[in-house]
Amino acid sequence: MYVGNRHAQHPDRAAFIMAGSGETVSYAELEARSNRLAHLLRAEGLRRLDHYAIFMENNNRYLECNGAGERAGLYYTCINSFLTAEELAYIVENSESQLLITSIAKLPIARAALAHCPRVRRCLVVDGGEAVRALGDPRWVDFAEAVARFPETPIADESLGTAMLYSSGTTGRPKGILRPLPENPPAQPLPLFGFLNKLWQCREGMIYLSPAPLYHSAPQANVALAIRNGGTVVIMEHFDPEPYLALVEKYRVTHTQLVPTMFSRMLKLPAEVRRRHDLSSLQIAVHAAAPCPAQVKEQMIEWWGPIVHEYYGATEAMGFTACDSAEWLAHRGTVGRVLMGELHVLDEAMQPAPKGQPGELWFKTANPFVYFNDPQRTQATRSADGTMSTVGDVGYVDDDGFLYLTDRSTFMIISGGVNIYPQECENLLITHPQVADAAVFGVPNEDMGEEVKAVVQPMPGIVADAAFARLLIAFCGEHLAHLKCPRSIDFTDALPRLPTGKLYKQPLREKYWQGHGKSRLI
Repeated sequence: MYVGNRHAQHPDRAAFIMAGSGETVSYAELEARSNRLAHLLRAEGLRRLDHYAIFMENNNRYLECNGAGERAGLYYTCINSFLTAEELAYIVENSESQLLITSIAKLPIARAALAHCPRVRRCLVVDGGEAVRALGDPRWVDFAEAVARFPETPIADESLGTAMLYSSGTTGRPKGILRPLPENPPAQPLPLFGFLNKLWQCREGMIYLSPAPLYHSAPQANVALAIRNGGTVVIMEHFDPEPYLALVEKYRVTHTQLVPTMFSRMLKLPAEVRRRHDLSSLQIAVHAAAPCPAQVKEQMIEWWGPIVHEYYGATEAMGFTACDSAEWLAHRGTVGRVLMGELHVLDEAMQPAPKGQPGELWFKTANPFVYFNDPQRTQATRSADGTMSTVGDVGYVDDDGFLYLTDRSTFMIISGGVNIYPQECENLLITHPQVADAAVFGVPNEDMGEEVKAVVQPMPGIVADAAFARLLIAFCGEHLAHLKCPRSIDFTDALPRLPTGKLYKQPLREKYWQGHGKSRLI
């Protein structure tokens, strides 16, 4: 995160506080740390527009790992810390990362992954210490020891860098979302961040509580803006509902961003626990990333007041909609009006859908992007003339210009605010010798919104029982991150496929969604 001149204005102000330990890092220290790491990156041969990757849990070194790239003109890729070694290796290699930053907690996974990443010349391990030295491999070094020999002053050739984040694997393999990077000074961010700064009402001296993983695009952007505004960020190592409320009270938090699952978990706390904490300092509570059940949102507005703001936009940021509490209450279920980009609701023939009728959502792209080293997948998101982009969402616009999401053109699963693409799991299950066919899709989960369900057609002679289901779930866990694995498996004699061989999931899904309404995302 780029400190700018905040370290000179407020050297002793807390830039961030780790919620669990209470460790506080000042603006002066964050500036010094970011500069040391920027010098190291230059010493490792990274020059403007080169790439490095970060794979670790929320910790006290994460922000400087971003900040160094933002001042060195680099693309840095923050990677989901729950991925397997196989999944990590794919992203590190695909992103052309020359250096990896990880933690002692993730060292075993990182070591297994880097066996397949010859491009990576160095891996810095936070709190690596003796464990790293014991490896006897110069490719692996302790983070603190590696940066200690570099100066605290800025590198001579500072320029703006930015994140190149990966999609959650929503179209098979994850895709790196690359934005053009102008030769700006680091104090001059991309226009998108000026828009987000206004949308999220960031301000000087704000206190921002971050309950989400820092590898995710939305919390990462909000933390970066809080730092640029001279605010203090309180970083939760992981979300827990009652400690979250206690942190709001303790630090007099003004701004926060959550996903609907967090709302749901806080609402399930006993009433006396929810009343125990003073939340009056909260001014802005933003949510996105997943559909929020209307009842949950109503209860949150009733509890916290009209400070709940919602926005809709993909990591690609080709367009954004947003609404405040009053607008949502007047248009129950909306995700807001368009604030960035030009929205078009189109039918299957790419013609405008009638007002109030669902169609696929296309934006005349407000923020240019490509999928890194993947022109075919980039082209698949573009209209024929190249002027519009889509991520496959389906919805409609009412007479007042408010957008409502109704569906997805793909069978994406959104569980706890995380996008999960089922094809990866389907492809894996079919490779099992005792599986003839498989379908994976989302089914209702009261807490997470959706959970991953598999329906499997066993090979002849295989007993389809609970033991076989457990075996297949364990098999998935050996190859995929836990969040992508089925929570449960049902069995069938045959899966519905069209004459072309295409799997027809709708009849499979319908019985699980009966009684749960239709206004969810697929």
